[in-house]
Amino acid sequence: MSAILLQQLSQRLGHTFKDPDLLQLALTHRSYAKNNNERLEFLGDSLLNFFIADALYQQFPSTKEGNLSRLRASLVKGVTLAEIARELDLGDCLRLGSGEMKSGGNRRESILADAVEAIIGAIYLDAGEAAARDRVLIWFNERLQNLDIAQDTKDAKTRLQEFLQGRGHALPNYEVAATRGGDHDPEFDIVCQVEGLKAAVKATANSRKKAEQLAARRALQMLGVEKR
Repeated sequence: MSAILLQQLSQRLGHTFKDPDLLQLALTHRSYAKNNNERLEFLGDSLLNFFIADALYQQFPSTKEGNLSRLRASLVKGVTLAEIARELDLGDCLRLGSGEMKSGGNRRESILADAVEAIIGAIYLDAGEAAARDRVLIWFNERLQNLDIAQDTKDAKTRLQEFLQGRGHALPNYEVAATRGGDHDPEFDIVCQVEGLKAAVKATANSRKKAEQLAARRALQMLGVEKR
């Protein structure tokens, strides 16, 4: 990646790397080179879980462990990380092998999520824990502020089902529209038909279960039940 693109990405991330090679490495998928971002991803995943756990502990002082765990899971899951990656325009910055690039790897949820974790690890190595924590809390700030402790004790499919049942509507219907990728990087396109919505709700994730949950959450948002 050119120095200009790296600088622009650093501005979006809110962190200027003392060692730009760390950022390059964080953006390097295993399909591109043997020296790739998997170790940084491992480090970033642990840091992310810790930072979010600490933030939730401070934000919800009376909430029990089980609910805190569910809240954390909702924030650090691949779908959420991929959303953040798209907000940061990471896709076009990734270094992918030609085959992965041709198959749309720069849009794949799992690859985008892994890159976010790798960047967290890279910032930690470049500038320390405080700098990495600062970036994570800024990227997740709106999501943390919008958390509803009562809402998030139940998953999205359950919330949608209960909402529809309470109004005498039919249950939602989930169907697999398409599948892509191999066993290592699968993608599932789910179409969800919901009474009360004119158009079907579509979602993509790296497992059928995750895609159905994402579709249910989007349906709740489209119905005006939950915030976008």
